[in-house]
Amino acid sequence: MYVKLTYRCLDYQDEGYLVLDGLLSPEECDALRDRMSEIIERMDVPEHCRTQFSTDHDEQLKKQGNADYFITSGDKIRFFFEKGVFDDKGEFIVPKEHSLNKIGHGGKKKIMPNILHCFHYANFKTLQFVSYLQNLVKKLGLIYPVILQSMYIFKVQFICPALTPHQDATFLSTQPLGRVMGVWLALEDAALENGCLWFIPGSHNNGITRRMVRTPKGTFPLTDFIGREKDYDDKLFVPAPVKKGGAVLIHGQVVHRSAANTSDASRHVYTFHIMESQNTIWSPENWLQPTEELPFPSLYT
Repeated sequence: MYVKLTYRCLDYQDEGYLVLDGLLSPEECDALRDRMSEIIERMDVPEHCRTQFSTDHDEQLKKQGNADYFITSGDKIRFFFEKGVFDDKGEFIVPKEHSLNKIGHGGKKKIMPNILHCFHYANFKTLQFVSYLQNLVKKLGLIYPVILQSMYIFKVQFICPALTPHQDATFLSTQPLGRVMGVWLALEDAALENGCLWFIPGSHNNGITRRMVRTPKGTFPLTDFIGREKDYDDKLFVPAPVKKGGAVLIHGQVVHRSAANTSDASRHVYTFHIMESQNTIWSPENWLQPTEELPFPSLYT
């Protein structure tokens, strides 16, 4: 197996992403989705925190009124909603389970910290996937990887819009660049019809063009952008469909997007980000910051 992995790791280094099959069993995927359904059923979000999520530059800046809810989510579990799911009084106009864009970013449990605590209850840490991932990132040369954040992404049918082209390093900046990797686990089939990821192969070699940064303490808005995302030729993007239980590794600088989900099937995903912390500076300007109670934990422990 590891001879094949070595070859595929070269694909990751060349292309900036890598699709892997069968990391989770269908039963494990279903257990994680069931646990998330329980959390949504009990979800109680204050009206002023019913925050919509977008990677669009201008849309993000318009929503700074709710920025504190976002910027303080590094060690908490927060809910982020799709556009148009509330009426003018902040009440749901769609079923709760169809309202969410994602849940993120940290966890409340000391066990497997910074992984959403629902996955502790679903025995996530006991999954064979964890040891497989540890071996894989070692093959990629990571010496001391730490876990930065985690998210559960819903991509609800008929509601979820397109995810605009972006680079994860815009939001998770390191010195030097290139020290962040996303792990994107498909809990359902991610196909062309329901919004699989699309990549520009090799674009991770071109640096980044914008950064999301914290503004000085006591100023508003709480975050701002330096630079802007480039305009990209649609013809450069390549789809990366993946079956239920598979995964996509995403280099922090590779340009990627997803189309709107216009099918009748959702596309649930659990994703988290890893940083090689050896000889790496985590930018103090990043919106996401570790806390004394919940520092970034090591993937290997």
